[in-house]
Amino acid sequence: MFSRYTKEFKYNLRLSYPVILGMLGHTFVAFADNIMVGQLGTAELAAVSLGNSFVFIAMSLGIGFSTAITPLVAEADGAGNTANGKSALKHGLVLCTLLGLSLFGIILLCKPIMYLMKQPPEVVELAIPYLELVAFSLVPLIIFQAFKQFSEGLSQTKYPMYATILANVVNITINYLLIFGSFGFPKLGIVGAAIGTLVSRFIMVGYIWFLLKRKEKFKVYITGFNFRLIEKKVIRKIISLGFPSALQMFFEVAIFTAAIWLSGVLGKNAQAANQIALNLSSMTFMVGMGLSVAAMVRVGNQKGLQNFSELRRIAKSIFFLTLLLEIVFAAIFLLGRHWLPTIYLDVDDVINQMDNTEVIFIAAKLLLIAAFFQISDGIQVVVLGALRGLQDVKIPTLITFIAYWLIGFPISYYFGLYTEFKSSGIWMGLLLGLTASAVMLYIRFNYLTKKLIKS
Repeated sequence: MFSRYTKEFKYNLRLSYPVILGMLGHTFVAFADNIMVGQLGTAELAAVSLGNSFVFIAMSLGIGFSTAITPLVAEADGAGNTANGKSALKHGLVLCTLLGLSLFGIILLCKPIMYLMKQPPEVVELAIPYLELVAFSLVPLIIFQAFKQFSEGLSQTKYPMYATILANVVNITINYLLIFGSFGFPKLGIVGAAIGTLVSRFIMVGYIWFLLKRKEKFKVYITGFNFRLIEKKVIRKIISLGFPSALQMFFEVAIFTAAIWLSGVLGKNAQAANQIALNLSSMTFMVGMGLSVAAMVRVGNQKGLQNFSELRRIAKSIFFLTLLLEIVFAAIFLLGRHWLPTIYLDVDDVINQMDNTEVIFIAAKLLLIAAFFQISDGIQVVVLGALRGLQDVKIPTLITFIAYWLIGFPISYYFGLYTEFKSSGIWMGLLLGLTASAVMLYIRFNYLTKKLIKS
């Protein structure tokens, strides 16, 4: 029985591991920023958390929108239609560039909201200059996403990984030089971290384009674009898939962002602890994201071949693999919940010892809850990937809205601000929202695939 699914594990992992490493690369940028900035103090760590909360919301829209390119390219590849694959990339690049510039402008307009959010004043003052630079890095990041989703649609998942690894090396080097003022460079604190992020994302775009152009198989797709010839039909198709996908990711990221803001109301230590737990859980989430791309590509290929029984079997094998991996991560969080937060802070800092001790205590409680929501989070994102491969995006968007904003957020808000659970209460809401999403999305996948097999 299980061998029907386990025999797919090897190929699923081979397809998804470069995506996982690439996605981990994005998170590792934040991880490196957090560890280096954490050495400056809890106010600086909270400021990076607050600034990134705005950027993550915008980034979720950009990354979610760009995922429309993958199933279109995968379906074209399955059907052997190069022209359609190239068209999906060209129109995707145009839309992603416009979206990146728009999101940058919107973040700049939203800066004054920080003063109205009941956040600690010293945190807001530090966060604003950081936010301005990191917001601009969204433009190259979302253009990179277009190339990344195209590459993954052709089952070429290694190139985005190479580009992300290079970006990480650049980011960490600039961070080290500019946060602390090493080797005679100016000491810029968290602004140095923002410069590192911005420069590394421009390099990432240039490098993935160079890698794709160099390979003969992909050269035909990414050269000779005629941007004056834009087809409304293709634009509409990408928007019809991309907009709901962007909303799906937005609804999930927005509830985690709300958790950052609610934690800020509880104080800078609660916010710093929330940032630590969020950064750790987002790293394990990237494994689910990578497997979600594998589900999207493989389901998209089977849709192109019109083989729905095989489509269902392959998707279920990815769900099963995700479940097993997430159980392992849950165990790591349970066992390491007291030690993991100490990576982010200078535990020998006598001046900030009380603050640091409180942050570690709160973060350990949050990681206890995060251990359980690993499983729900991984399952829901992988099933969502399979549904995107089927190009089913509207009903899943409604499901994610209900799960996160009608179930998860009210619980986070009430338990976080009006009970003694405080930070733990905020994360209880996250756990219930993710679990509701996983259950409802699987019911949707089960219904759709059975219907397709029957017809």
